[in-house]
Amino acid sequence: MNHPLYDVVAADFDAVNKLIVQSLSSRVPLVEEIAHYLIEAGGKRLRPLLVLLSANACGYQGKEHIKLAAVIEFLHTAMLLHDDVVDASELRRGRKTVNAAWGNPASVLVGDFLHSRAFEMMVEIGDIQVMEVLSKATNTIAEGEVQQLSFLRNAELDEASYMQVISRKTAMLFEASSHSGALLAGATPEEVDALQRYGLHMGLAFQLVDDVLDYQGDTAELGKNVGDDLAEGKVTLPLIVTMRDGTREQAKLIRDAILKGGSADLPAISRTVTDAGGVEYTSRRAEAEAQKAIECLAGLRESTFTEAMENLAAFTVRRNT
Repeated sequence: MNHPLYDVVAADFDAVNKLIVQSLSSRVPLVEEIAHYLIEAGGKRLRPLLVLLSANACGYQGKEHIKLAAVIEFLHTAMLLHDDVVDASELRRGRKTVNAAWGNPASVLVGDFLHSRAFEMMVEIGDIQVMEVLSKATNTIAEGEVQQLSFLRNAELDEASYMQVISRKTAMLFEASSHSGALLAGATPEEVDALQRYGLHMGLAFQLVDDVLDYQGDTAELGKNVGDDLAEGKVTLPLIVTMRDGTREQAKLIRDAILKGGSADLPAISRTVTDAGGVEYTSRRAEAEAQKAIECLAGLRESTFTEAMENLAAFTVRRNT
């Protein structure tokens, strides 16, 4: 990534990228073809970055954090493959999704390949605490996915239930990234706890910004279609707040759109969630979560790595992709 946030771990990040490519080898050509297609699409790779920053912030001197960062990226990519099948998504990172290009079966199975390769590499690291954190995280994320599925087109969803979903579905892998990085480094219990909480708040902030961008973003910049959440029947915080705090007419427009699905009324929906305060409220919640993340770093030794983690939290709420 060409961004100052990555400079402090530039050498580590390059090593992670090289290991990712090396670890995609398969005796089945289609597996390698699709896997490389995914990796070449890039992405911010914030979760691997959290591993590197957390481990270094705790004084880690070994090399296994490189492998751990690659493991996290493989887990994330596998989940994206399965997500795109469930959501019938056609665009991600500015390119066709794997399911759009190769079909659902290939997308699911290559997701399984990446998931199992991640666990192979996790075993190679050999840290039982790290394995415990990551295995629990993958299970929790799967629960979050199913919970979100059960809430599709549910216009009665409230803020507390929604925050529970994104804590499981999105924030958990951020949390596992910083948590496992600290454990690998042999950090103190206080440092481990602080970095675990940092990752949780970072993940919540990230998802809340995503919720805003789904109504105020730009498809070309995002690399995915604006309005996808609404089209898929996902009830996100801007919609929940508009139905809760907006006028009767505004609430009805949102409720009808949720029940009907699709994104034909997206311009009107976007104006409504803005006018009713849904976007502003969600943005404020994202900023509050980012601030909580920064506060978690107060007990750690000051370093270029903790400074980068503070800047990363600020970047998360300023981003437009």
